[in-house]
Amino acid sequence: MKLEKLYDTAYTWLLTHGPNIIFGLIVLIVGLWFIRLLKTRIRNKMSTKEVHSSLQPFLLSLSITALNVLLILLVMTLMGIDAAIFTTLVGAFGVAAGLALSGTLQNFAGGVLILLLKPFELNDNIIAQGQDGKVTSIQIFYTVLLTADNKTIIIPNGKLFNEVIVNVTRAGSRRLDFEVELTYAANTEKVIAVINEALQNTDGVVKNKPSKVGLVRVGFDRATYIINVWVLPAEFLNVKIALQEKLINRLNQEGIKFPGT
Repeated sequence: MKLEKLYDTAYTWLLTHGPNIIFGLIVLIVGLWFIRLLKTRIRNKMSTKEVHSSLQPFLLSLSITALNVLLILLVMTLMGIDAAIFTTLVGAFGVAAGLALSGTLQNFAGGVLILLLKPFELNDNIIAQGQDGKVTSIQIFYTVLLTADNKTIIIPNGKLFNEVIVNVTRAGSRRLDFEVELTYAANTEKVIAVINEALQNTDGVVKNKPSKVGLVRVGFDRATYIINVWVLPAEFLNVKIALQEKLINRLNQEGIKFPGT
């Protein structure tokens, strides 16, 4: 008797919920197939749009995970299963993870924004967080710089994105400014002519952008000339050294004296 009652109960339950379960399983199978197809389309689309290679796996994983969660919730609803407990657990886990990894998530968000907005790219020279160097790597959590004296600087992306970033490469040229102090005996026109000649004969100087040379300050025993010249960002230090050496040699050859000589 009890067995027959159990059989009747099971039969009634199958008649009531069976169609929903079967329909839910069909939706699950079709949904998984569709997500797999969509994953390939998303990957190809990101490659076509030239999304940064460091960002592609994250965006793809995030999209597919979100679709899988939505599919599970849909199937649970179709099968008549209460999804409230599942959504509560997911929400609680998200809050706990967010609190535990707040600093890491800040760096992660900064990395995503850097890769999307591109305030700088690989091989750009930037000045940030008191550091000046060439960008050698952009990762999700940090950015790597290589300084002129061959030091590797690792900067967390959270701090990097929230502070001022000076990109000295993007414009294609960088202005080199320095001053030369000479005695009053030097003829101003001759000095400017010698400086301009040195500028024209120095490699790394951008010739198609106007330089500026002139007498900027008169002191007690000296005249100060200012030099503003555009150079290639990667050659900034090399051009500065070469130009100063060439100026000293040419001024000495022309008999133009420096103060105290």
